[in-house]
Amino acid sequence: MNKPSIPKGTRDFSPSVMVRRNYIFDTIKSCFKKYGFLPIETPAMEKLSTLTGKYGDEGDQLMFKILPRGEKLIQRVHSLIGTKVIEGQVVPSKEINTLNPALVGRMADEALRYDLTIPFARYVVQHRNDITFPFKRYQIQPVWRADRPQKGRYREFYQCDADVVGSDSLLNEVDLLLLIDEVFNQLGVQVQILVNNRKVLKGLAELFEVGDRFLEIVTIIDKKDKIGDRIYIELVENGFGETVVSNIRQFFNQVDLAPLGKGKIEKIKEIFSEKNIETGLKGIAEIEEIFNMCANFIPAERAESIEIDMSLARGLNYYTGAIFEVRAKGTDFKPSICGGGRYDDLTGMFGMEEVSGVGISFGADRIYDVLEELDLFPETSSDTTRLLFVNFGSTEAKYCLGLLKKAREANINSELYPSAAKMKKQMSYAHSKGVEYVVMVGSNEMESGKIRIKEMSSGEQSNLTIDELINQIK
Repeated sequence: MNKPSIPKGTRDFSPSVMVRRNYIFDTIKSCFKKYGFLPIETPAMEKLSTLTGKYGDEGDQLMFKILPRGEKLIQRVHSLIGTKVIEGQVVPSKEINTLNPALVGRMADEALRYDLTIPFARYVVQHRNDITFPFKRYQIQPVWRADRPQKGRYREFYQCDADVVGSDSLLNEVDLLLLIDEVFNQLGVQVQILVNNRKVLKGLAELFEVGDRFLEIVTIIDKKDKIGDRIYIELVENGFGETVVSNIRQFFNQVDLAPLGKGKIEKIKEIFSEKNIETGLKGIAEIEEIFNMCANFIPAERAESIEIDMSLARGLNYYTGAIFEVRAKGTDFKPSICGGGRYDDLTGMFGMEEVSGVGISFGADRIYDVLEELDLFPETSSDTTRLLFVNFGSTEAKYCLGLLKKAREANINSELYPSAAKMKKQMSYAHSKGVEYVVMVGSNEMESGKIRIKEMSSGEQSNLTIDELINQIK
């Protein structure tokens, strides 16, 4: 018999891991609620037509597509391979194996969701009559991507999204940056928040006179942080002329030499002004306004970590304005742990025009890796059992049930060991679960009303009433 296993890029989560994951989810969720966002959920699968063409070619290739079932699959296969359908006929496996991936993709009508933003846009359009705009929603659910698994990159992972639709005010961008700052401040993670604007990138394409190849050039420029000057080699390999590549190199050298913050903004404004690049100037003005407002509400030592990054593009095609990316400081973990941006007409692809929105997404799995590397998880959690009542036998167990009820009514996580096993086994169980206090109740304790408590971290023991113990814990 084969040993059971799970698909690559997916994981099981033990109770101890789930306690830590819930700490992340609860922190993010509490901040979402504090900032006025309301929860929704959407199905794990969407119609393929809803998802395709929204993420670029790479995104379309990374979708987990769902084949039809039963007779519908047979019909679809035969229509593609050009054979006559016989009712009830089962397609030989060798025939299916001859189908290339493109044909297999054409059989699918549905796919697992790639992210939470496109399903949210579909939700807004479908429920427009029930929504009050501006609509602020948060969503914490898994997404799936047929990616190559590696550290920080999984095929199934959770996203924690917050979006505002129905408003084009830059106050929304500012509020989201304040939200990002608060979440990571609560988690104890020092971060660098990178900001750019797709209008600035369009201005660059106009400046370099390659506006007709906008997506190509920004996709390559977006790699600058990872591969450095090798982007110039890649630009040449993709058919961009030497003059274009030389101008791009000169631009980034000028910006990189400018002082951080306002210095870089002024240098970019100067370059765009020389050539009267209006789109780029509008984008840089939006960035400047966002920076100025954030500086008033984020402590200076953290506000300094909000920087403009001219190479930041984020590959998703639906961004039209400000774009954000967050990276952890003090760690070797390089992937972004949060990102997002402005999309002016995401719902337009579903027939609902001119509904602007902006959103961010926290990568819970990547945040977990960062907190683990930096040892930032709290030592105890409200999710674990805090009180364990030792079971000395049926009489003592019945007595403990009353004490157990009192502790639970006080919202203290408590349990009674289910059998009168050896003390060593019960104590081992308490240790493995990270129990804070073990309560021992024998005949003497039942008679006196004072129970014996062992604090597991120190080994100290004391005798208290159940009310005294509850007060001590709370």
